[in-house]
Amino acid sequence: MCGRVTLTLTFKEITDILNIKSDIEWTPRYNIAPSQDIPVVVNNNGKKQIKLFQWGLIPNCASEQSIGQKLINARAETIDTKHSFKNAFVRQRCLILADGFYEWKRQGKTKIPYRFTLQKLKLFAFAGIWDRWKSPEGQIIHSCSIITTKPNELLSMFHDRMPVILEKDHEDVWLDPTFSDFGVLKSLLTPYPADLMNAYEVSTLVNSARHDAPDCIEPVSGQISLFN
Repeated sequence: MCGRVTLTLTFKEITDILNIKSDIEWTPRYNIAPSQDIPVVVNNNGKKQIKLFQWGLIPNCASEQSIGQKLINARAETIDTKHSFKNAFVRQRCLILADGFYEWKRQGKTKIPYRFTLQKLKLFAFAGIWDRWKSPEGQIIHSCSIITTKPNELLSMFHDRMPVILEKDHEDVWLDPTFSDFGVLKSLLTPYPADLMNAYEVSTLVNSARHDAPDCIEPVSGQISLFN
């Protein structure tokens, strides 16, 4: 499962790295939670665009908006067969942007939060899917879900799932809505190499989704714990 994400870069830093022009407004975030907006990259008629989508997929056929609270993640193993996800997997794949995410490690009766980052990349992309939903009142909501897979050696110390972080040379294939070899697409949904990731303990301030400040990502006691 992936339930909290960070994207602490400025929007100029994001657009410079991706080489995509965009006029959306973005303030660095240190504790993005489900139901909140998160930047995504979509393919719009062959052109990459950055959009803000609500985290928590609301399928086009959903009867109510609240279903998005249950669909923040989609399992890689069943994404092409589960009713809520398969249409988006076929037609509406996206890159969900981040520079880190949180997971919790149980120690006795407590859970200790850790932040996970990549060693060589300041910005990376989760494999995602998106959909467009129209409420009975006519409101249009674009929403997304992060795809998860089995954990690598690092994440297995914390959870039995991890978000799919796409390799850079796989991102264009994932985004291409005309690419229809779904076996190949599913083969991209693998655990990111553990030896290319970092993890370090952070403050329990991140336990509250209402707390969104730089102290969320500060290492506890200034010590970074590496697991590789």
